[in-house]
Formats: sequence, C-alpha cells, structure tokens
Amino acid sequence: MWDRHCGGVRLGNLWGSPLAIVSFGVALAGVWTLGYGASTTSADTSPRTPAAIDEAGVLKAVRAEERMGPKLLEPPPNDALGLDIAIEDRDGKSMDALHRALVRAAAGEGQARLLFYGASHVASDLFTGYIRRELQTRFGDAGHGFLLPVHPWRTYRHRDINIESDGMRWETQRVRVGDAEVERVGLAGIAMMSQRAGSFGAVYTAQEGEYGRTAGFFELYYKLHPRGGDIEVFIDGRKARRISTRASKVSTGYATFRVPDAPHRFEIRTVSRRPVWVYGLVVERDQPGVVVDTLGINGSRARYQLLWDEEVYQEHLRRRKPDLVVLAYGTNESGDESPLEDYERDLSAVLQRMRDSVPEASCLLIGPSDRPMQVEERVFEDRARTARLIEVQHRLALEQGCGFFDLVAFQGGALSMVHWAANDPAYAAQDHIHYTRVGYQRLGEVLLSALLEGMPPSNESIESDEPTSAALGVEDSEDAGVVEVSRER
Repeated sequence: MWDRHCGGVRLGNLWGSPLAIVSFGVALAGVWTLGYGASTTSADTSPRTPAAIDEAGVLKAVRAEERMGPKLLEPPPNDALGLDIAIEDRDGKSMDALHRALVRAAAGEGQARLLFYGASHVASDLFTGYIRRELQTRFGDAGHGFLLPVHPWRTYRHRDINIESDGMRWETQRVRVGDAEVERVGLAGIAMMSQRAGSFGAVYTAQEGEYGRTAGFFELYYKLHPRGGDIEVFIDGRKARRISTRASKVSTGYATFRVPDAPHRFEIRTVSRRPVWVYGLVVERDQPGVVVDTLGINGSRARYQLLWDEEVYQEHLRRRKPDLVVLAYGTNESGDESPLEDYERDLSAVLQRMRDSVPEASCLLIGPSDRPMQVEERVFEDRARTARLIEVQHRLALEQGCGFFDLVAFQGGALSMVHWAANDPAYAAQDHIHYTRVGYQRLGEVLLSALLEGMPPSNESIESDEPTSAALGVEDSEDAGVVEVSRER
C-alpha cells in the first residue's frame, strides 16, 4: 500500500476517497506557498518540507460542505504533477452511454462519438488530441471528426490533420464579448463567409506519424440562402462537385462524399462574389471505431451558446449523434463580474438545451482551471470566484445526470497554477491561465482514465433500455464512389 505521512494525516489510509484530495491538496500547497494575509501567497517555489496538517481541521472543513470532492483513482505520482481524480456524479452512471458505444466499437459493431465544447483549453486540441489518439488505438480509428476547413483565426489547428486556407479572404462569424444578437452559426459556434471569387480552404490527412493518415468520408456543412453563391469541391486535385448554396429560404445544407479509404486532400473554392457560408467539415472513415470532435473557441464563455441559432445547433448536434458531450467552460468566466445568479441561470439553460437535443448521450462538465491573480511581483492571490463557479457547475451537473471533472482539484487545489508554471518542466504557461504541452498531456492522461473508470471489459455489455443506434452512424449510399447530398430542413 502507498504509505506517506503528511503531518498528522496518513494518506495511505485515505487513498481512493474524497478526503485524499483535500488532504493532498493542502500538503501540496504547503510545499510551495507562503501566506500573505488570508488569501495571497508568494510565488517562491523552492523545495520545502510539507507543512503539518491538522487532521481534525481537514475533516471539519470537508464535513461542513455537502460536496465531498472527487476521489483519487491512483496514488499521487512522484514524477509528475496532476492528481488522478475521478469524475463526480450522482449515481456512477453518467458515462454509461459512452461506455456502451466504446464496447460496440471494440466489438466492431459501431462508432463511439465524443464531442468537446469549450474555450482555449479545448481549442488547442492538445488534451483532446491525446484522448483521440488513445481511444482510437484501443477501440478503432473511425476518423478525425468535425473541424473548420478555413482558419477562423490565425492559430487554429487540430492534431493529426492539416488545414490550409486564405483565411484573410473569409469573414469569421462568431459570438464575441458584448454581443446580444442570435447568430446563425454552426455546430462549432462559427460560420465562415466569403464574398470573393477564388477563396479557398483545404484539409488533408496527416503525412507523418501513426494517426490521421487516411479518410474515406467527407461531409461539408454549409448555409443555404437566397443570395448564396456556388462552391467547387476538389478531392485530390480533381473537381468532384459544384455545389449551389442558393435556396428560396435560409436553411442548412450538407454535401456528402465517400471515397476509398486512403490519404486525401479535400478542398473548397468559391466561384463568384455571391456570399457563401461554411459551417464545417466532417472527416471520417466508414468503419467502427472512435471519433472525437474538438469544438473550442478562444475566449469563449458557456453563455455564448445561447446566442447560437437554436434550430441549427440542434440539427447539427443531432446529426453528429454524440455518445458524450463535454462542456469545458469557466476559466474565462472566473474573470467576469456578472452576478453568480446570472451565470447559473445561463449555464443551466445551455445544459438543458444540450440535454434536450441529445438526451441519450452522456454529458460531462469540466470546471475552470486555477487562475490566480498576480497582485505584485512573486505574490499571487486566489481568485475566489473560481470556487463559486465550481460549486455551480457541480450542482447543475448532478441535477442533469451529468458528470463533473474538477480541474482545480486535478491541479492540486487553489494557487496550484503558480507551482505548475514554476515547475521544471513547466506544466503551465507564464500567463498562469493556460497549460503547456506537458500540462495538457497530463490532463489528457488523467481525464481519459476518469472517462473509462467503471467501463466493463469489451466482451461485456452495459444494460440499457435505449435502442441501439445505426452501426456506423452515417447515412447509407447507393454509390460506392463520390456522392453529394443536400438537404433542407
């Protein structure tokens, strides 16, 4: 048994319990913090002896709150930061739909689809990219998923797939700070619009590494409009289709292409000055396995989703048929000054809309990361609003039957970001907001273990009253070659 003394608490007796998180977090804080008043700390990260912990005080603090916090799945590692915590939920069944889908994928009977919404932590596709790779290695590679074929911002990228575009010739439509009008954006909360002939965007499969090397299914999401222009589609340099986006009324359109499973380049080009709106592109394979959609937007807040056109949002989300939907927001909201009641009301509405759209899917809220405030050189203050947001997210997640993953607990508690940034190697950036590649890798490892906790072996099934979805989750085609389908709702 792992057996380490930290002051008066014997963590070996607590491993696997919520109290272990509290105790270890306090001990970790004692290694690198120096208090200034009630809530500030020095950023001095020189090695120190862990401070003693008053076990009675810890127990009293824990029992005073309804929420016990996440349990530890593994003992704290000696050679890495980040605690292996579990997902919190009300009955241990919040990930059942995901687990059923993974069991089917492992048996070669279907696809498991995970969809991540969030801000910059998600937009980097670093921890989500790690999860994509690992799940596809274990349960099968069903393709990359949904992405934008045009750069909505200069640094937009996804792991294991390539994107080229003349993004400056396109206008990015998305919700920004201060916006109040509903926007007709797509699944990712973005629409790319061009009114210039020859504007292009291209996606092509990975040319290096083990992942993302082939694709056999493409589906373009776009807007139909009375003034809509035409888009030419090229696959591997050859013209495959010319798509008209003009229609009598505003609606959604789709163009589906099936090609041999192999390396491919998919390119779109506008042909006139008539406006064209593109919502995104699906890149997949017609075979069992896992698909992970990474749909992060830098600077985003959860409430922005309420300004996404509801009909388009629901139609696109249902079309993706997710087995898990993740909402990873809160870090940006921790710096906002809006009343907490408004935050809870808006997040509840976002969560309810998602649950109404795909009620059969598992759902998970990922809380805000630690975001300390620097009050002077080498002195940081805990941002009290973060803890309040965590309380709200945890409560709403359990009310809706979702899981909750506590990023602050994963990091080791309040002000842990200071230690993460000072560590060698650094796990967090010097802005004390974002992680480094090392930190995101660690998050991917821990979150993946948490997602799979309680999953039965692949030869066992999870009982469910829900009907089994279509084996591959894609529409059948009578043509084995290239097929184009447009649909209005």
